[in-house]
Amino acid sequence: MTKRPHVLVVAGSDSSGGAGIVRDIETLAAFGVKASVAVTAVTVQTHHGVQHIDAVPAERVAQQMRAALTANHVDAIKIGMLATAATITAVASVLTDHRDIPVVLDPVLASTSGSVLLAPNAKAPLHRLFRQCALITPNLPELSHLTAPAGGDPAEDAIAQARRLVAAGAQAVLVKGGHGDGLESVDMLVQAGHAIQCFRAPRLAVSMRGTGCMLASAIAARLASGNDVVTAVGDAKAFVHDRLGDSGRLQNLR
Repeated sequence: MTKRPHVLVVAGSDSSGGAGIVRDIETLAAFGVKASVAVTAVTVQTHHGVQHIDAVPAERVAQQMRAALTANHVDAIKIGMLATAATITAVASVLTDHRDIPVVLDPVLASTSGSVLLAPNAKAPLHRLFRQCALITPNLPELSHLTAPAGGDPAEDAIAQARRLVAAGAQAVLVKGGHGDGLESVDMLVQAGHAIQCFRAPRLAVSMRGTGCMLASAIAARLASGNDVVTAVGDAKAFVHDRLGDSGRLQNLR
């Protein structure tokens, strides 16, 4: 039997099933990839808003990760909601002992409805965690929050912000263009010593929660299967676009 790739998901729960760990596992399964989990927070939410968040104690998150890494041969790690500075530090301490495993980090700062999902004092440890990741995947609002915009052309500004993160130690930054304008949704991959690579798809007039979770998990699935970052991003972008299209068709049928 061929061994199935395995991804450890470190993220929060979503009681509505629209995002978080549920969306991550769903995506990994679509790629034929096995999953283990370390739950960072338990949220009470619907598709319209977050009602309550309970952060899991940081040491318990680290214990979950270590147990998963001991029990399984993990090929990639996908990180989503981290909630607190203490949790970020705990996660970083575990990653230090597993430097050979590629890590994809979706810097979840707020929910789609606008609820804050990361403590205000967590920005500095989050930046330090970036250095341990093969790829981070901020959307445009998250990128602006992480690195102050210069106030110029939005696309050029986003590239400059991503380059600042790379200069600070991030291996690669995928700037997601879903919050941008235009007929195309353009994601830009910024890596040190490489030309910027753009991944384009027609912009769809459809709303769907959890697309950030989906994209990062799809990338992690491809990295776990041995693909390089460029191939993984391209495949993941196509996967999310197809799922958005399916969602739009279902909405039109209702």
